[in-house]
Amino acid sequence: MSETTGASYAAAGVDIEAGDRAVELMKEWVKKTRRPEVEGLGGLGGFAGLFDASALKRYERPLLASATDGVGTKVDLARKTGVYDTIGRDLVGMVVDDLVVCGAEPLFMTDYICVGKVYPERVAAIVKGIAEGCVLAGCTLVGGETAEHPGLLGPDDFDVAGAGTGVVEADRLLGPDRIRKGDVVIAMASSGLHSNGYSLVRHVFFDRAGWALDREVEEFGRSLGEELLEPTRIYSLDCLALTRTTEVHGFSHVTGGGLANNLARVVPDHLHARVDRSTWTPGAVFDLVGSLGRVERLELEKTLNMGVGMIAVVPAESVDVALTTLADRGVDSWVAGEIVERGEHTSGAELVGDYAA
Repeated sequence: MSETTGASYAAAGVDIEAGDRAVELMKEWVKKTRRPEVEGLGGLGGFAGLFDASALKRYERPLLASATDGVGTKVDLARKTGVYDTIGRDLVGMVVDDLVVCGAEPLFMTDYICVGKVYPERVAAIVKGIAEGCVLAGCTLVGGETAEHPGLLGPDDFDVAGAGTGVVEADRLLGPDRIRKGDVVIAMASSGLHSNGYSLVRHVFFDRAGWALDREVEEFGRSLGEELLEPTRIYSLDCLALTRTTEVHGFSHVTGGGLANNLARVVPDHLHARVDRSTWTPGAVFDLVGSLGRVERLELEKTLNMGVGMIAVVPAESVDVALTTLADRGVDSWVAGEIVERGEHTSGAELVGDYAA
Protein backbone atom coordinates (compact mmCIF):
# COMPACT_ATOMS: atom_id res chain seq x y z
CA MET A 1 0.00 0.00 0.00
CA SER A 2 1.38 3.41 -0.92
CA GLU A 3 1.43 6.24 1.59
CA THR A 4 -1.10 8.10 -0.57
CA THR A 5 -3.64 5.27 -0.40
CA GLY A 6 -6.18 5.57 2.37
CA ALA A 7 -6.21 2.92 5.08
CA SER A 8 -9.11 0.48 5.32
CA TYR A 9 -10.40 -2.24 7.61
CA ALA A 10 -9.76 -4.83 4.88
CA ALA A 11 -6.18 -3.63 4.44
CA ALA A 12 -5.72 -4.00 8.20
CA GLY A 13 -6.73 -7.65 7.87
CA VAL A 14 -10.44 -7.71 8.77
CA ASP A 15 -12.75 -9.15 6.12
CA ILE A 16 -16.34 -8.14 6.91
CA GLU A 17 -17.70 -9.91 3.84
CA ALA A 18 -16.11 -13.19 4.92
CA GLY A 19 -17.75 -12.79 8.31
CA ASP A 20 -21.14 -12.26 6.70
CA ARG A 21 -20.58 -15.37 4.58
CA ALA A 22 -19.75 -17.38 7.71
CA VAL A 23 -23.03 -16.28 9.32
CA GLU A 24 -24.99 -17.45 6.30
CA LEU A 25 -23.26 -20.82 6.32
CA MET A 26 -23.89 -21.44 10.02
CA LYS A 27 -27.60 -20.54 10.00
CA GLU A 28 -28.75 -24.00 8.95
CA TRP A 29 -26.94 -25.60 11.89
CA VAL A 30 -28.13 -23.06 14.44
CA LYS A 31 -31.71 -23.62 13.31
CA LYS A 32 -31.48 -27.28 14.33
CA THR A 33 -31.02 -26.25 17.98
CA ARG A 34 -34.18 -24.17 18.34
CA ARG A 35 -36.43 -24.83 21.33
CA PRO A 36 -40.09 -23.70 21.45
CA GLU A 37 -39.14 -20.83 23.76
CA VAL A 38 -37.24 -19.04 20.98
CA GLU A 39 -39.71 -19.46 18.14
CA GLY A 40 -40.81 -16.17 16.62
CA LEU A 41 -38.23 -14.15 18.54
CA GLY A 42 -35.86 -13.39 15.69
CA GLY A 43 -33.06 -15.39 14.18
CA LEU A 44 -29.31 -15.43 14.04
CA GLY A 45 -27.71 -12.05 13.35
CA GLY A 46 -29.51 -9.85 15.87
CA PHE A 47 -27.72 -7.85 18.53
CA ALA A 48 -28.99 -10.18 21.26
CA GLY A 49 -30.47 -13.65 21.47
CA LEU A 50 -33.94 -13.89 23.00
CA PHE A 51 -35.56 -16.62 25.09
CA ASP A 52 -39.15 -16.55 26.37
CA ALA A 53 -38.74 -17.40 30.05
CA SER A 54 -42.49 -17.06 30.64
CA ALA A 55 -42.90 -20.33 28.74
CA LEU A 56 -41.22 -22.21 31.59
CA LYS A 57 -44.54 -22.61 33.39
CA ARG A 58 -43.60 -25.95 34.96
CA TYR A 59 -41.26 -24.11 37.33
CA GLU A 60 -42.85 -22.51 40.40
CA ARG A 61 -39.73 -20.76 41.67
CA PRO A 62 -37.17 -20.96 38.84
CA LEU A 63 -33.55 -20.26 39.65
CA LEU A 64 -31.34 -19.33 36.72
CA ALA A 65 -27.89 -20.89 36.56
CA SER A 66 -25.02 -19.62 34.42
CA ALA A 67 -21.69 -21.11 33.33
CA THR A 68 -18.92 -20.18 30.93
CA ASP A 69 -15.93 -22.13 29.65
CA GLY A 70 -13.65 -22.94 26.73
CA VAL A 71 -11.84 -26.03 25.50
CA GLY A 72 -8.25 -25.00 26.14
CA THR A 73 -5.36 -26.11 23.98
CA LYS A 74 -7.41 -28.89 22.33
CA VAL A 75 -8.20 -26.27 19.68
CA ASP A 76 -4.59 -26.54 18.49
CA LEU A 77 -5.19 -30.16 17.51
CA ALA A 78 -8.25 -29.17 15.49
CA ARG A 79 -6.12 -26.58 13.71
CA LYS A 80 -3.30 -29.03 12.97
CA THR A 81 -5.58 -31.81 11.73
CA GLY A 82 -7.99 -29.54 9.85
CA VAL A 83 -10.93 -31.17 11.68
CA TYR A 84 -13.11 -28.33 12.93
CA ASP A 85 -16.59 -29.86 13.26
CA THR A 86 -16.12 -31.64 16.60
CA ILE A 87 -14.48 -29.03 18.81
CA GLY A 88 -17.85 -27.33 19.30
CA ARG A 89 -19.24 -30.40 21.01
CA ASP A 90 -16.39 -30.12 23.49
CA LEU A 91 -17.36 -26.53 24.18
CA VAL A 92 -21.00 -27.38 24.83
CA GLY A 93 -20.06 -30.26 27.09
CA MET A 94 -17.80 -28.09 29.21
CA VAL A 95 -20.58 -25.55 29.76
CA VAL A 96 -23.84 -27.50 30.06
CA ASP A 97 -22.44 -30.22 32.27
CA ASP A 98 -21.31 -27.59 34.74
CA LEU A 99 -24.90 -26.31 34.74
CA VAL A 100 -26.46 -29.70 35.37
CA VAL A 101 -24.33 -30.27 38.48
CA CYS A 102 -26.78 -28.10 40.42
CA GLY A 103 -29.71 -29.87 38.77
CA ALA A 104 -30.28 -27.16 36.17
CA GLU A 105 -31.81 -27.86 32.77
CA PRO A 106 -29.66 -26.15 30.10
CA LEU A 107 -31.81 -23.65 28.19
CA PHE A 108 -29.55 -21.74 25.82
CA MET A 109 -25.96 -20.97 24.91
CA THR A 110 -23.97 -18.27 23.18
CA ASP A 111 -20.53 -18.75 21.68
CA TYR A 112 -17.45 -16.62 20.99
CA ILE A 113 -15.08 -17.62 18.20
CA CYS A 114 -11.86 -15.64 17.87
CA VAL A 115 -9.80 -16.15 14.70
CA GLY A 116 -6.73 -14.69 13.05
CA LYS A 117 -8.51 -14.74 9.70
CA VAL A 118 -12.13 -15.58 8.89
CA TYR A 119 -12.42 -18.61 6.65
CA PRO A 120 -16.22 -18.89 6.35
CA GLU A 121 -16.32 -22.67 5.88
CA ARG A 122 -14.03 -23.20 8.87
CA VAL A 123 -16.11 -20.98 11.16
CA ALA A 124 -19.29 -22.69 9.95
CA ALA A 125 -17.77 -26.09 10.74
CA ILE A 126 -16.98 -24.97 14.29
CA VAL A 127 -20.53 -23.70 14.74
CA LYS A 128 -21.87 -26.96 13.29
CA GLY A 129 -20.18 -28.79 16.15
CA ILE A 130 -21.57 -26.34 18.69
CA ALA A 131 -25.06 -26.79 17.27
CA GLU A 132 -24.76 -30.58 17.36
CA GLY A 133 -23.64 -30.32 20.98
CA CYS A 134 -26.61 -28.13 21.82
CA VAL A 135 -28.96 -30.72 20.31
CA LEU A 136 -27.33 -33.43 22.46
CA ALA A 137 -27.72 -31.18 25.51
CA GLY A 138 -31.32 -30.16 24.79
CA CYS A 139 -30.54 -26.45 24.65
CA THR A 140 -30.69 -23.82 21.93
CA LEU A 141 -27.89 -21.73 20.44
CA VAL A 142 -29.32 -18.21 20.53
CA GLY A 143 -26.34 -16.32 19.15
CA GLY A 144 -22.66 -15.61 19.34
CA GLU A 145 -19.74 -13.60 18.04
CA THR A 146 -17.01 -14.25 15.53
CA ALA A 147 -14.08 -11.89 16.02
CA GLU A 148 -11.20 -11.46 13.57
CA HIS A 149 -7.91 -10.49 15.21
CA PRO A 150 -5.25 -10.00 12.53
CA GLY A 151 -1.84 -9.16 13.92
CA LEU A 152 -2.65 -10.78 17.26
CA LEU A 153 -3.40 -14.28 15.96
CA GLY A 154 -1.89 -16.06 12.98
CA PRO A 155 -4.20 -16.66 9.99
CA ASP A 156 -4.88 -20.26 11.07
CA ASP A 157 -5.11 -19.61 14.82
CA PHE A 158 -8.42 -19.60 16.66
CA ASP A 159 -10.03 -20.06 20.04
CA VAL A 160 -13.57 -20.76 21.19
CA ALA A 161 -15.51 -20.00 24.36
CA GLY A 162 -19.14 -20.15 25.35
CA ALA A 163 -21.64 -19.28 28.02
CA GLY A 164 -24.82 -21.09 28.96
CA THR A 165 -27.92 -20.47 31.04
CA GLY A 166 -30.05 -23.10 32.72
CA VAL A 167 -32.96 -23.28 35.14
CA VAL A 168 -33.67 -25.35 38.23
CA GLU A 169 -36.63 -25.41 40.61
CA ALA A 170 -35.50 -23.80 43.87
CA ASP A 171 -36.50 -26.72 46.06
CA ARG A 172 -34.72 -29.18 43.75
CA LEU A 173 -31.39 -27.33 43.73
CA LEU A 174 -28.54 -29.79 44.21
CA GLY A 175 -25.52 -29.01 46.38
CA PRO A 176 -23.35 -30.25 49.25
CA ASP A 177 -26.18 -29.80 51.76
CA ARG A 178 -28.00 -32.79 50.22
CA ILE A 179 -25.11 -35.27 50.49
CA ARG A 180 -25.51 -37.82 53.30
CA LYS A 181 -23.35 -40.45 54.99
CA GLY A 182 -24.01 -43.78 53.27
CA ASP A 183 -24.70 -42.24 49.88
CA VAL A 184 -23.26 -44.10 46.90
CA VAL A 185 -20.91 -42.68 44.28
CA ILE A 186 -21.84 -43.69 40.73
CA ALA A 187 -19.27 -43.09 37.99
CA MET A 188 -20.19 -42.42 34.35
CA ALA A 189 -17.59 -43.32 31.74
CA SER A 190 -15.90 -40.58 29.75
CA SER A 191 -15.50 -40.79 25.98
CA GLY A 192 -11.77 -40.20 26.39
CA LEU A 193 -9.71 -37.20 27.46
CA HIS A 194 -12.65 -34.80 27.01
CA SER A 195 -11.25 -31.22 27.08
CA ASN A 196 -8.90 -31.00 30.03
CA GLY A 197 -5.21 -31.65 30.47
CA TYR A 198 -4.23 -31.13 26.84
CA SER A 199 -1.17 -29.08 27.69
CA LEU A 200 0.22 -32.15 29.46
CA VAL A 201 -1.04 -34.51 26.73
CA ARG A 202 0.51 -32.45 23.93
CA HIS A 203 3.79 -32.17 25.82
CA VAL A 204 3.98 -35.95 26.32
CA PHE A 205 2.98 -37.10 22.83
CA PHE A 206 4.66 -34.39 20.77
CA ASP A 207 7.54 -32.91 22.77
CA ARG A 208 8.71 -36.01 24.66
CA ALA A 209 7.63 -38.94 22.46
CA GLY A 210 7.85 -37.13 19.11
CA TRP A 211 4.67 -38.76 17.79
CA ALA A 212 2.80 -37.38 14.78
CA LEU A 213 -0.95 -36.85 14.73
CA ASP A 214 -1.36 -39.26 11.84
CA ARG A 215 0.49 -42.06 13.64
CA GLU A 216 -1.63 -45.21 13.86
CA VAL A 217 -1.71 -46.38 17.48
CA GLU A 218 -2.52 -50.05 18.06
CA GLU A 219 -3.87 -49.43 21.55
CA PHE A 220 -6.40 -46.93 20.15
CA GLY A 221 -7.31 -48.79 16.99
CA ARG A 222 -7.04 -45.46 15.15
CA SER A 223 -4.66 -42.55 14.70
CA LEU A 224 -3.35 -40.41 17.53
CA GLY A 225 -5.16 -37.38 16.11
CA GLU A 226 -8.49 -39.21 16.00
CA GLU A 227 -8.10 -40.30 19.60
CA LEU A 228 -7.14 -36.86 20.87
CA LEU A 229 -10.01 -35.18 19.00
CA GLU A 230 -12.68 -37.57 20.31
CA PRO A 231 -15.48 -35.20 21.40
CA THR A 232 -16.42 -34.71 25.03
CA ARG A 233 -19.38 -36.78 26.13
CA ILE A 234 -22.36 -34.58 27.05
CA TYR A 235 -24.22 -35.86 30.12
CA SER A 236 -26.83 -33.16 30.79
CA LEU A 237 -29.88 -35.05 29.52
CA ASP A 238 -28.68 -38.25 31.19
CA CYS A 239 -28.32 -36.47 34.53
CA LEU A 240 -31.72 -34.83 34.18
CA ALA A 241 -33.22 -38.25 33.41
CA LEU A 242 -31.77 -39.49 36.71
CA THR A 243 -33.39 -36.66 38.65
CA ARG A 244 -36.76 -37.58 37.11
CA THR A 245 -36.54 -41.31 37.78
CA THR A 246 -34.96 -41.50 41.21
CA GLU A 247 -33.57 -39.47 44.10
CA VAL A 248 -30.24 -37.78 43.41
CA HIS A 249 -28.24 -35.91 46.03
CA GLY A 250 -25.52 -34.49 43.83
CA PHE A 251 -23.49 -34.49 40.62
CA SER A 252 -19.85 -33.69 39.94
CA HIS A 253 -18.51 -32.82 36.49
CA VAL A 254 -14.99 -34.26 36.22
CA THR A 255 -13.02 -31.53 34.45
CA GLY A 256 -9.82 -29.64 35.25
CA GLY A 257 -8.39 -30.88 38.54
CA GLY A 258 -9.44 -34.48 38.11
CA LEU A 259 -11.98 -36.73 39.78
CA ALA A 260 -11.08 -36.32 43.44
CA ASN A 261 -10.78 -32.53 43.38
CA ASN A 262 -14.05 -32.04 41.52
CA LEU A 263 -15.96 -34.53 43.66
CA ALA A 264 -14.68 -32.77 46.78
CA ARG A 265 -16.42 -29.58 45.59
CA VAL A 266 -19.86 -31.13 46.20
CA VAL A 267 -19.09 -32.96 49.46
CA PRO A 268 -19.89 -31.15 52.74
CA ASP A 269 -17.06 -30.47 55.18
CA HIS A 270 -18.06 -33.17 57.68
CA LEU A 271 -18.16 -35.97 55.09
CA HIS A 272 -15.67 -37.68 52.80
CA ALA A 273 -16.01 -39.41 49.43
CA ARG A 274 -14.00 -42.60 49.01
CA VAL A 275 -13.68 -43.80 45.42
CA ASP A 276 -12.27 -47.25 44.66
CA ARG A 277 -9.95 -47.35 41.63
CA SER A 278 -10.44 -51.12 41.30
CA THR A 279 -13.99 -50.57 40.00
CA TRP A 280 -12.79 -49.51 36.54
CA THR A 281 -9.93 -49.59 34.06
CA PRO A 282 -8.89 -46.23 32.53
CA GLY A 283 -8.68 -46.19 28.74
CA ALA A 284 -5.44 -46.76 26.85
CA VAL A 285 -4.83 -43.06 26.27
CA PHE A 286 -4.43 -42.43 30.01
CA ASP A 287 -1.97 -45.30 30.37
CA LEU A 288 0.07 -44.07 27.40
CA VAL A 289 0.27 -40.50 28.69
CA GLY A 290 1.53 -41.90 31.97
CA SER A 291 4.05 -44.35 30.53
CA LEU A 292 5.42 -42.22 27.68
CA GLY A 293 5.77 -39.17 29.88
CA ARG A 294 6.72 -41.04 33.04
CA VAL A 295 3.96 -39.09 34.74
CA GLU A 296 3.26 -40.11 38.32
CA ARG A 297 -0.21 -41.48 39.01
CA LEU A 298 -1.25 -38.68 41.33
CA GLU A 299 -0.16 -36.12 38.73
CA LEU A 300 -2.25 -37.91 36.09
CA GLU A 301 -5.26 -38.04 38.40
CA LYS A 302 -5.21 -34.34 39.19
CA THR A 303 -4.88 -33.45 35.50
CA LEU A 304 -6.97 -35.99 33.53
CA ASN A 305 -10.40 -37.54 34.08
CA MET A 306 -8.96 -41.10 34.03
CA GLY A 307 -12.05 -42.47 32.31
CA VAL A 308 -14.77 -40.86 34.43
CA GLY A 309 -16.58 -37.82 33.05
CA MET A 310 -19.46 -37.37 35.49
CA ILE A 311 -20.31 -38.52 39.00
CA ALA A 312 -23.75 -38.97 40.53
CA VAL A 313 -24.19 -39.24 44.29
CA VAL A 314 -27.38 -41.07 45.22
CA PRO A 315 -28.88 -42.72 48.33
CA ALA A 316 -28.23 -46.46 48.52
CA GLU A 317 -31.85 -47.30 47.73
CA SER A 318 -31.62 -45.39 44.42
CA VAL A 319 -28.59 -47.22 43.01
CA ASP A 320 -30.39 -49.91 41.01
CA VAL A 321 -32.80 -47.48 39.37
CA ALA A 322 -29.96 -45.05 38.62
CA LEU A 323 -27.79 -47.70 36.98
CA THR A 324 -30.72 -49.02 34.96
CA THR A 325 -31.70 -45.53 33.80
CA LEU A 326 -28.18 -44.79 32.65
CA ALA A 327 -27.82 -48.16 30.94
CA ASP A 328 -31.08 -47.59 29.07
CA ARG A 329 -29.62 -44.31 27.81
CA GLY A 330 -26.42 -45.97 26.65
CA VAL A 331 -24.23 -44.61 29.44
CA ASP A 332 -21.64 -46.98 30.89
CA SER A 333 -21.86 -46.51 34.66
CA TRP A 334 -20.93 -48.36 37.84
CA VAL A 335 -20.79 -48.06 41.62
CA ALA A 336 -17.38 -46.53 42.32
CA GLY A 337 -17.47 -45.53 45.97
CA GLU A 338 -19.33 -44.22 48.99
CA ILE A 339 -19.76 -41.24 51.26
CA VAL A 340 -18.36 -41.74 54.76
CA GLU A 341 -17.67 -39.68 57.85
CA ARG A 342 -14.68 -37.41 57.51
CA GLY A 343 -11.69 -38.65 59.48
CA GLU A 344 -8.86 -36.76 61.09
CA HIS A 345 -6.61 -37.16 58.06
CA THR A 346 -9.19 -37.10 55.26
CA SER A 347 -10.76 -34.23 53.40
CA GLY A 348 -13.21 -33.94 50.53
CA ALA A 349 -12.55 -36.97 48.37
CA GLU A 350 -9.85 -39.54 47.67
CA LEU A 351 -9.10 -42.40 45.33
CA VAL A 352 -8.07 -45.66 47.00
CA GLY A 353 -6.69 -48.98 45.76
CA ASP A 354 -5.35 -49.79 42.31
CA TYR A 355 -7.06 -49.64 38.93
CA ALA A 356 -8.48 -52.88 37.56
CA ALA A 357 -6.23 -54.60 35.07
